[in-house]
Amino acid sequence: MRTMVATFSYPASTYFVRSCSMRENYDQLKQPVNTGIRTNGSFRSPIKVETLGQIPATTSTTLGQAVTIDENCLRQNIPTKKKMVDPHRQGLITEGGVGYRQTIVIRSYEVGADKTATLESILNLLQETALNHVWMSGLLGDGFGATHGMVRNDLIWVVSRMQVLIDYYPIWGEVVEIDTWVGASGKNGMRRDWLIRSQATGHIFARATSTWVMMNRKTRRLSKMPEEVRAEVAPWFIEKQAIKEDAQEKIVKLDKEAKYMNSDLKPKRSDLDMNQHVNNVKYVRWMLETIPDQILEGHQLSSITLEYRRECGSSDIVQSLCEPEDDEILHGVVEPDYCTNLLNGLSSDIVNGSGVLTYLEQRPLRYTHLLQIRGDKQNDEIVRGRTTWKRKIVTMPFST
Repeated sequence: MRTMVATFSYPASTYFVRSCSMRENYDQLKQPVNTGIRTNGSFRSPIKVETLGQIPATTSTTLGQAVTIDENCLRQNIPTKKKMVDPHRQGLITEGGVGYRQTIVIRSYEVGADKTATLESILNLLQETALNHVWMSGLLGDGFGATHGMVRNDLIWVVSRMQVLIDYYPIWGEVVEIDTWVGASGKNGMRRDWLIRSQATGHIFARATSTWVMMNRKTRRLSKMPEEVRAEVAPWFIEKQAIKEDAQEKIVKLDKEAKYMNSDLKPKRSDLDMNQHVNNVKYVRWMLETIPDQILEGHQLSSITLEYRRECGSSDIVQSLCEPEDDEILHGVVEPDYCTNLLNGLSSDIVNGSGVLTYLEQRPLRYTHLLQIRGDKQNDEIVRGRTTWKRKIVTMPFST
């Protein structure tokens, strides 16, 4: 059996822990000085402990992966060179050496009551594959997706816009492939796209695109892209779009007259990411909390567009505003009698046909959203959003 080595760091002192092979265990059990330890009715030999000062090597192996120990005795296993395959993450480089594909199984904690992946889970998977793409590139510094040049310039990535289109939601246990790649967005920005598809059939479940800009980590102000950073990321840019770019419809700003409102949202410590601001997936959760229960029970989100305005800190109190379009009344949120006047406005071919109810039910339902920081003088916008909802699909296409 191969010897496995692991390292652990402690504030006061650092130790090197080695689990011995079966032969070593057997020899140790024969020695009186090393008495066995009973655990759940079985015997285990004691773990052999040595200080780092007795170990001359600066690199050890943890479960088959190289872990470099730096001069401060900290674990550092970020690749310093481009990797084509990552067996631990089921990932590989695609698109002629610049794209990334990761195979993922939808886990039980990533689905909701209907056994389909939640929107939050999908957004988390998009974020994870993006970071793993940078990991595989060999450009990752010690920041949250930041390159070495960005770290030297105290820069971080922040998302300014994101759009996700979902045709079908993966189900629990389904194997999906997520492709991601990057491209230029203007002179100082970067576009990142994703495709989520069924591994078994190749059917596309979802598409997503996003725009990212750089922010100074200390001043929290947007920054131009330094030339050394451009030299790092530009070779990875390709001209490919997951979502065809149309004229971007402006998302209107809501006010206190919005129909739905939640005014007492407080970030938790667990909501902060490595850059010490509230993760953008948390914003989506706050938005969806204002959607009526009747809609959430009978509909599924088919698209979401987000326009980010500013950060949200751990001490901020957030308001979530939501305003529906008029067709909300067709989906059971308002009394059915109110629909009479609306029916009078429909075209004659729809009314005279047999599919009036089907037409009404299949119409998408749209909401406008706003998250803002609640303040005494001024409410600062965090993010504007728009969501589109459609009736839930009873049967699950592509499932086995």
